[in-house]
Amino acid sequence: MKIALFNENSVGVVNGENIVDVTELTGWDKQDPQGSLVKFMGNFNDLKPKIETSLNDCPVYTIDEISLRAPIPNPSKIVAAPINYILHKEEMNTALTVDRLGFFLKSPSSIIGPNDTVLLPFKDRRVDHEAEIAFVIGKEAKDVKAEDAADYIFGYLALMDITVRGKEDRPWRKSFDTFTPIGPWIVTNDEVQNPNELQMNLWVNDEIRQSANTSDLIYDCYKFLEAASSVMTLLPGDIVTTGTPEGVAPITQGDTVRIHIERIGEFSVHVDYKPGI
Repeated sequence: MKIALFNENSVGVVNGENIVDVTELTGWDKQDPQGSLVKFMGNFNDLKPKIETSLNDCPVYTIDEISLRAPIPNPSKIVAAPINYILHKEEMNTALTVDRLGFFLKSPSSIIGPNDTVLLPFKDRRVDHEAEIAFVIGKEAKDVKAEDAADYIFGYLALMDITVRGKEDRPWRKSFDTFTPIGPWIVTNDEVQNPNELQMNLWVNDEIRQSANTSDLIYDCYKFLEAASSVMTLLPGDIVTTGTPEGVAPITQGDTVRIHIERIGEFSVHVDYKPGI
């Protein structure tokens, strides 16, 4: 099932080229979309058959006539993997990878959704795109083994980790407002099946910049969940993102950046300068 947040924090299920509005059916609170998401995930086993049998009775919109929002609007944290592809290690000319570097945190306030705008904070600093597969935690996870990790993942989404290059620590360079575009929706674990064998591509305008398969991850989705949960408790609604492959490159004012991940979907964002700089 593909779970989308749209318009004024309504929730919908993607059905082909349409969005079925299940806001009222699920008791979703538009004033608290993050809390509603956590409740939705906790009750999903009961809600799923109810939704599936009621799709013809709910309001339906085409995807083109609604505005998609970030499907996870305000997680308690975003846990991110540094240097998790060998070819990215080589292009960044660094000695260490995720097994030695661990993880870093991004600010949840950096999240934006499909068709939103990345705002560049500097005119004299390089800012890069980074394509990543991410997942949302469905239930509290602590000291989870990789072989059990799938049971703690509610679903998957595409994520762009926008990054200022420089000597500052990663959280500073990656946490500017608008620096974590996510979307287009959450695809539940059962539909993705194996997240560690998916093709991922990113384009800037019409130029393909990144093209890789998640089979090339050093720590795959399950191993990275194990590593992160060995240190901290992951809460329902938290985002975990697995790092970018080779091909990172600058973005600038006027660009359109598009990401596509097999079995998940695609979305685009625009690029502009932050007002006033």
